[in-house]
Amino acid sequence: MKFIVKNKKMKYIDLFCGIGGFHTALSNLGHECVFASDSDKYCREVYEMNYGIKPNDDVKKIDPEKLEDFDILCAGFPCQPFSNAGKKKTFKDNRGLLFDEIIKIVKVKKPKFLFLENVKHILKVSSGKVMEYIKEKLDENGYTLQLFNMSPHKYGVPQQRERIYFVCIRKDIYKNQDVNLIHPEIDISNIVFEDFLDDRETINEKYFLKDDVLKSLETWEEMIKLFEVDEKISPTIMANEFHKNYSEEEFAELAVWRQDYITKNKPLYNKYKEHWDTWYEKNKEILTKREIYGKLEWQVGTIKPNDSIFNYFIQMRQSGIRVRKPQYFPTLVAISKIPIYGREKRYITPRECLRLQSFPDDFKLLEDDKQSYKQLGNCVNVKNVTNVIESTLKMYNNV
Repeated sequence: MKFIVKNKKMKYIDLFCGIGGFHTALSNLGHECVFASDSDKYCREVYEMNYGIKPNDDVKKIDPEKLEDFDILCAGFPCQPFSNAGKKKTFKDNRGLLFDEIIKIVKVKKPKFLFLENVKHILKVSSGKVMEYIKEKLDENGYTLQLFNMSPHKYGVPQQRERIYFVCIRKDIYKNQDVNLIHPEIDISNIVFEDFLDDRETINEKYFLKDDVLKSLETWEEMIKLFEVDEKISPTIMANEFHKNYSEEEFAELAVWRQDYITKNKPLYNKYKEHWDTWYEKNKEILTKREIYGKLEWQVGTIKPNDSIFNYFIQMRQSGIRVRKPQYFPTLVAISKIPIYGREKRYITPRECLRLQSFPDDFKLLEDDKQSYKQLGNCVNVKNVTNVIESTLKMYNNV
């Protein structure tokens, strides 16, 4: 990834730095990091390994008065309190309160620009009260706010990952006009996701599916092969419910969402009852071994000729086995939902995840894959944040 640096060199601090998505973007644009901080020791290790800077370990212990002067504050402040995957908490969650640590530094240092990132759900938390609080604090401290809702798959990277980017400009230098992104959205059909994958022959055997995960997918593959072409599949099929005969009283006591799924799937079950019953009895052991193995989230539309579960991307989620169209990869997340590339019956590798987050191939990762997946699921996308920062600083070249 190459960038033309036209802006004068600025200094920045990198809060909640993770493995350095903001750092990679800003250093590529020619700016200098003078301070970084993250609470995760493994992220700090990766950060130092790649940038030669040892991050501070606790943002709450930072004394703003002791920080070197800087022009830019960037922060991918913790998203777990606000995300779909993180139980949608609010500022009552201690991690939500970390936004106030940003404000504490801003009050003293008054940088020219703040670039922040969070999940899109932050806009709706507590009926919008969280965003009202953020806007109020920024305004009180003399900053404008412009928001960008962006996903890598709209800018040439095949990962669906909607995030909100905050552009905050100090009011005394604000030019009374919105920032316009200099890199426009592109047609998703022009993205070739195979360009982001390693050659199959080079991939370590440990990433290929095996044991129960593979068996559960092969079990559902059997059933999919029995469906007629153009059969409409309910978004979620709960195999372990079909054989049950609830009384009216028992059915009424079920959770509403479970009632809904059962009702929607009854016509499908009745149509294929003979096949379903035989298939279920044959595969009952694997379908009941874990709850997710008995639930299929088919998010790819009607059945197609020669259809297969392995034609798509797959995620093993708490809600079930999720099957997605292969236009782009599902969102990388910090918890254990590593995308499965169905055509090769394997998990995508940390190195492939690195590309989906727009880091260079020579970026160093830990040998611990679990930590690498977590770090890459948490980090900001380098290409998106570069677009936001480069577009802003181009307007303010002489400040």
